[in-house]
Amino acid sequence: MITVYILLFIITIILIITNLPVFGRLPKGLRLDKIHSLNNYRDGALQNLSITPMQPEGVSFFKILNAFFFEKHPNKAPGKALPYIVPNVNGIPKGGAPEIIWFGHSSYLIKINGLRILVDPIFSKTPSPFSFIGSKAFLGTDIVKAEEFKNIDILIITHDHYDHLDYKSILKISPEVKNIVTSLGVGSHLERWQIKKEKINELSWNESITLFNSLQLTAVPARHFTGRKFKRNQTLWSAFVLKTVNFQLFLGGDSGYDTHFAQIGEKYGPFDLALLECGQYNAYWPYIHMFPEETVQAAIDLKARILMPIHWGKFSLAMHPWSEPVKRVVVAAAMKQLPLVTPKLGETIVLNEYLPTENWWLKE
Repeated sequence: MITVYILLFIITIILIITNLPVFGRLPKGLRLDKIHSLNNYRDGALQNLSITPMQPEGVSFFKILNAFFFEKHPNKAPGKALPYIVPNVNGIPKGGAPEIIWFGHSSYLIKINGLRILVDPIFSKTPSPFSFIGSKAFLGTDIVKAEEFKNIDILIITHDHYDHLDYKSILKISPEVKNIVTSLGVGSHLERWQIKKEKINELSWNESITLFNSLQLTAVPARHFTGRKFKRNQTLWSAFVLKTVNFQLFLGGDSGYDTHFAQIGEKYGPFDLALLECGQYNAYWPYIHMFPEETVQAAIDLKARILMPIHWGKFSLAMHPWSEPVKRVVVAAAMKQLPLVTPKLGETIVLNEYLPTENWWLKE
């Protein structure tokens, strides 16, 4: 009986923990019906356009865990605080050209057409459900706090992973957000967190919404996965096409390389700028994150005029050295003669006017 009581106690604790708000809530009702109606919903889950195993054949999950936790990987984090520029996150754009401020990883602010658009904000110290678990943010990356963002016009969330949908940051930012645009199903998490459903706009792939009569957002396919607890791929993962009268940007969420980039380029391109992930890759999971050389090819496939590499510079979620992604992407872009922009944390780039390319990470 003592054993039974211990098991019941453990099960109860697990149920209590996994039902905490930070884990969100799976879709239900009409939202779930819409997910079930999608062409890429099969076998109880949403699917990628191509078959996408989580790891290559012959590589077990335990082998990956062993490599991650027990093999030595030098320079996973910088030895000192990264350089940054204190940004003006609440200022209005000075001119007609888009302005972009990168905060590390996949978080950035776009100022365009008098609007302020915040993408995948994560300002917690760790990209995990609890602060004592996971990789700590690099020194020097805490240049802004979530509560500093006032009156954001559009909040974009690409998918529901903890390093893109950060519970604490969302709670602090959302009260003053006017509109939220995200992938289908993610709204279930947001509503669990008491965010008004009138703010939430969920899109399936190739579905569009026009906001403020001047800005169109279209969700497009990515090659990735989702899930905040145990059940994967119950909510959608997307990249977004941002279109105004004068400019078009590609806002890439997480994605492995595949033919969808060329398809998007043909259908929606060309792009003035593509923001694409170039970090957190490994041969153990080659289908769900891009290697830097693939990032460059993806930008070319998209018909992007300029590439801005993101998904690096704040957390170490893979085994590679912290600055390896940007070093490799710089070399690959030079070989393909693709223009890059590589701002410091907090630095404001201005499309067509100020596109910094300093290799600042070499000084760290």
